[in-house]
Amino acid sequence: MTAGSVPVAVCQFAPVADRAANRERIGDLVGQAAGRGAQVIVLPEYSSYFVDPLDETLAANAEELDDAFTARLRVLAARHGVVIVAGLVERAGEGRIRNALVAVDATGLLAVYRKQHLYDAFGQTESRWIEPGGLGEPATFAVAGLTFGLMTCYDLRFPEVARTLVDAGADVLVVPAEWVRGPLKEQHWTTLLAARAIENTAYVVAADHPVPVGVGHSAVIDPQGVTVAGIGTGEGIAVAELEAAAVARVREVNPVLRLRRYRVVPG
Repeated sequence: MTAGSVPVAVCQFAPVADRAANRERIGDLVGQAAGRGAQVIVLPEYSSYFVDPLDETLAANAEELDDAFTARLRVLAARHGVVIVAGLVERAGEGRIRNALVAVDATGLLAVYRKQHLYDAFGQTESRWIEPGGLGEPATFAVAGLTFGLMTCYDLRFPEVARTLVDAGADVLVVPAEWVRGPLKEQHWTTLLAARAIENTAYVVAADHPVPVGVGHSAVIDPQGVTVAGIGTGEGIAVAELEAAAVARVREVNPVLRLRRYRVVPG
């Protein structure tokens, strides 16, 4: 890895209702991705624990930020010299949880993001079990001259979330997800990922669950909306090189961020 160049991996796998099994599977995936040269490794939403449909076991299996899940990520990050981003079922009050993302390296937590837009759509009611994240400072971290910004799943349908990350300096939008299958949902996923890349002239790195619950198609998309690495509908790993120079070139040719006349203000 050189300054301004970061190999990233998206790991598409199906977390289960067994925290220990998920940690073990993540260890295998991180080892494989690091062996392929990845320095930033992105895992899906709900990587620590997942049950379909969502139920009260979420709260029973929720963890604090410094519990076993993030401790395991820190060990893996130190062992392989990488940064890991993964979805955490975080403990909240009164039997509820927060749908969180953590970015971890050998030193500990680099960034924490809590899902702002809950999936109360397409017949789902995520808010029954989950409390939304606050509208605080954008969650970002930097690696080798590139700034990564965190968002998750249903947030993808709200372009202002991505724009606030880019306004905070993000060159890369990281999108762990559990994009639930349904009519046209695969098309929505791939279209929105490309749109967020194009309109923000930023890379998008997205990790989903495989079928049958998710749609799969985890991908790395460049600042012009081109998929440079991707996975189909099953489990797998895709690796691609992100370059700060590519972001700069696209933003010079297509200066939409500089020319826009509107600002996004959380409220």
